[in-house]
Amino acid sequence: MAEFTMELNDEQKEVRDWIHGFAADVIRPAAAEWDEREETPWPVIQEAAKVGIYSLDFYAQQYFDPTGLGIPMAMEELFWGDAGIALSIVGTGLAAVGVLANGTEQQIGTWIPQMYGDANDVKVAAFCSSEPDAGSDVASMRTRAVYDEAKDEWVLNGTKTWATNGGIANVHVVVAVVDAELGSKGHASFIVPPGTEGLSQGQKFKKHGIRASHTAEVILDNVRVPGSCLLGGKEKLDERLARAREKARQGGERVKNAAMATFEASRPAVGAMAVGTARAAYEVALDYAKTREQFGRPIIDNQGVAFQLADMRTSIDAARLLVWRASWMAVNGRPFTAAEGSMSKLFASETAKKVTAQAIQILGGNGYTREYPVERMHRDAAIYTIFEGTSEIQRLVIARTLAGVPIR
Repeated sequence: MAEFTMELNDEQKEVRDWIHGFAADVIRPAAAEWDEREETPWPVIQEAAKVGIYSLDFYAQQYFDPTGLGIPMAMEELFWGDAGIALSIVGTGLAAVGVLANGTEQQIGTWIPQMYGDANDVKVAAFCSSEPDAGSDVASMRTRAVYDEAKDEWVLNGTKTWATNGGIANVHVVVAVVDAELGSKGHASFIVPPGTEGLSQGQKFKKHGIRASHTAEVILDNVRVPGSCLLGGKEKLDERLARAREKARQGGERVKNAAMATFEASRPAVGAMAVGTARAAYEVALDYAKTREQFGRPIIDNQGVAFQLADMRTSIDAARLLVWRASWMAVNGRPFTAAEGSMSKLFASETAKKVTAQAIQILGGNGYTREYPVERMHRDAAIYTIFEGTSEIQRLVIARTLAGVPIR
């Protein structure tokens, strides 16, 4: 087990600086254009693939970093560049985590490479969990998966929403209900291979922020997938459902469902994204405060501005430490006995919203225009308190964990 440390080693520093250079030289110069276009920045993703940032090998190296700091370090630097473009680059990772969390070794080896493609033919993947009537309340999910034993196929029907890369993905990972009586415990995850009939893109959303990231509905109309596309396999599913039914008869001990397993694994990474956006806005505000003069002196000499910057930096560093702690715990098998993953996501996302708003205030009228990036950063930051579990849900998870109450 790796010791917890707040200091990156030399190899990690080299990787951090490499990613930071890509974010500064490639992502940032393209940020405003793709925000305005509201389209997937395929050329930037391809550049990331060419240098090795958008690849299975890169994410595997960071994911299996024994310190747990590889993923949060990478997320912070990419999202420091621009949240919308960065989400287009890392959005495939949520689907990959879904397979890693629930799939067999064969499924992991078969499907994750197809999610990325290669530098000459980049692909993306989508994780499809939320529905029009089931966001935070995963127990309300209506998408159904019915097993056709004669053909050894699963038939999926339903509508997914808020899916990053939904409809344009090469591989879709879909969470569906296999036993409605068990609520969220009766869910399972399925791979929908490329070109599968019955899957189509619904509405593409025009968003407040992260506009360079494609977000859409995914329609599943009698989508048939082979039995081998059930993540974890049918034997494992049957065993899990049997345990859930027995627990329900005995009084309902908590059984983890497929969607929640994915979100629990990814929450510290979302916190790291928020830290990157907050840090970017803070740095713009700090530079501006040092150079902008009013009443014959830089505005940073005014206590009202200086104290804001002090609070911004303190919150960012605190958020990063919470993210790093949760990431280290997850990699080293330490249980989240106080919902540390949710803590990191909650604090970091709230910090990003607050810090980006403070950055606009420090820049004054300039901060409110699109001539300066803090306006875009503030719009982007709003998503962190919403996706992969709203702030309200994070507080609920933390409170129930502390109280010892089951989380459904």
